[in-house]
Amino acid sequence: MREIELREISRAVKELSIEANTVANDDLRCALKASIEKEESPAGKAVLNQLLKNQDIAKTEKIPICQDTGFAVVFLEIGIDVRLIGRSLEEAVNQGVRDGYTEGFLRKSILKDPLTQPVNTKDNTPAIIHTAIVPGNGVRITMMPKGGGSENMSRIEMLKPSDGVEGIKDFVLETVRTAGGNPCPPIIVGVGVGGTFDYVAFLAKKSLLRKIGERNADPELAAMEVSWLEEVNKLGIGPAGLGGRVTAMDLFLEVFPRHIATLPVAVNIQCNAARVKTRVL
Repeated sequence: MREIELREISRAVKELSIEANTVANDDLRCALKASIEKEESPAGKAVLNQLLKNQDIAKTEKIPICQDTGFAVVFLEIGIDVRLIGRSLEEAVNQGVRDGYTEGFLRKSILKDPLTQPVNTKDNTPAIIHTAIVPGNGVRITMMPKGGGSENMSRIEMLKPSDGVEGIKDFVLETVRTAGGNPCPPIIVGVGVGGTFDYVAFLAKKSLLRKIGERNADPELAAMEVSWLEEVNKLGIGPAGLGGRVTAMDLFLEVFPRHIATLPVAVNIQCNAARVKTRVL
């Protein structure tokens, strides 16, 4: 049994909070560069070039890629052979977010008491925490700062089983079409299918943890991802919603067994910043 102090998790979350918001991943930069080659619209090309320049400035100056530094969404995979030492895992994660967003001078956007007395928590807590127990003796921490603009454009629908694959695809395309330029394209589209009302939304968000170009392990689902991505890019929304060939850089599909009477579908849209950072303890 391996012991890990919760303060180590706090420290990792703090560092990931800052890094995710200021340093773009290599797969995202490669996707943007590839998008410049594909894009035919002069305005679209200009937007994509500006996004790359913005990422360079953010990394060099250690400032946020986007001013909306998001809700702190944290995914934890905890090995079954790990013993966590300390009082509260949830508080350890929130302390890391608190320290990272304060010391990193990141914008705090979270309001407590959203209906009665909406007041800023002033430290971007609490985080949204997803926890899984997995084989092994380590802890894998993934930080996804999720901006409000892209999150606002996400949707869920309880389709009828008879709607089938075509009904799901139509819902995905309509969701992106309705979103237009609001989620700051070029976007990444996360699609979840199956499970329950709550779980299908988790699937859609979890899919966004993949690297751009990383296909579903199921060949049929992988083929759907490629095909639906092509359909999304035929919508002509383009970078920043100014029109063009590149509306989305990728589309990910995650599925889970469903009830015979249900067909839940969720679409979670990620903006062009696509901030995801991971560390293993």
